[in-house]
Amino acid sequence: MKLEEAFYIGYITRTRGLKGEMQLFFEFEDYLDLEFDVLFLEMNKKLVPYFLEAIKLHKNSTAYLSLEDVDHIDKAQPLLRKKVYLPLDKMPERDPDDFRYSDLVGYLVIDENEGELGPIINVQEMPQQFIATVDMVGKELMFPLSDDLILAIDAEEKVLEVELPEGLVTLYRED
Repeated sequence: MKLEEAFYIGYITRTRGLKGEMQLFFEFEDYLDLEFDVLFLEMNKKLVPYFLEAIKLHKNSTAYLSLEDVDHIDKAQPLLRKKVYLPLDKMPERDPDDFRYSDLVGYLVIDENEGELGPIINVQEMPQQFIATVDMVGKELMFPLSDDLILAIDAEEKVLEVELPEGLVTLYRED
């Protein structure tokens, strides 16, 4: 399977016990809706299949899993920090009206005062709010995705119009 035929769900964070059980941290929002039978781990830019023996999902974006043929901590150790993927046909369908901040990745950010800033390259969920990271001509500009700052979201044109606090963009432009 090729990378473009799969979608990223998370990564292996640590081992648990001596029998090869591992913890998976999900970076995929709807992880509770996923169907698991085979996982693909990225190794040397290739996806390697691992069949699931058991998985126990938790509400804190983690799961404990056992993979076939990984029956000892020594076999699990090389899998730590490996990215985990599922085939595209396993992606759960979402209601088209179910818009999330993470959907803004790829949107062009236009500030009312500063003009075009660049595309959103990442959206992170922090304890108090979501933070957008914009690639502003090679520099990363970060700002909270707050209703106070967002003027408009154009899903068709993939444009996010904002009014950022005065001086914020200038701060990022300076070296």
